[in-house]
Amino acid sequence: MRNFNLAVLEGRLTNDPELKYTQNGTALCNFSIANNHSYYKDEELHEEVYFIDITTWAKLAEQCNEYLKKGRRVIINGRIRQGRWQDDEGGNHSKISIIGNQVQFLDYQNKNDDKDSPVLPDDEEPY
Repeated sequence: MRNFNLAVLEGRLTNDPELKYTQNGTALCNFSIANNHSYYKDEELHEEVYFIDITTWAKLAEQCNEYLKKGRRVIINGRIRQGRWQDDEGGNHSKISIIGNQVQFLDYQNKNDDKDSPVLPDDEEPY
């Protein structure tokens, strides 16, 4: 039986997206976001920042590469993926990342455009 696996996160890109292509020619784009969390403990405000790796595929990957850059705000809708491996000494490691199915560009613009206003061609949707 399949379990429900849905992640929705908002944050800012911590680096420029990195676009690659598989041997089959499928685009994949990797980037990471910073997600801030605030809470009170003993009447004192505490803040934490989580750094989350995101991977998008196909046309969405190409759009992310074209319109996103470091510092841009996004909302990611996707699924959690856990990678596991063993190091050379036999130690077990794991890392959680998100496979993005939808990306909402909150302050997007063409990353080659230095204008302050968001830009997206009329015939394309941002997600």
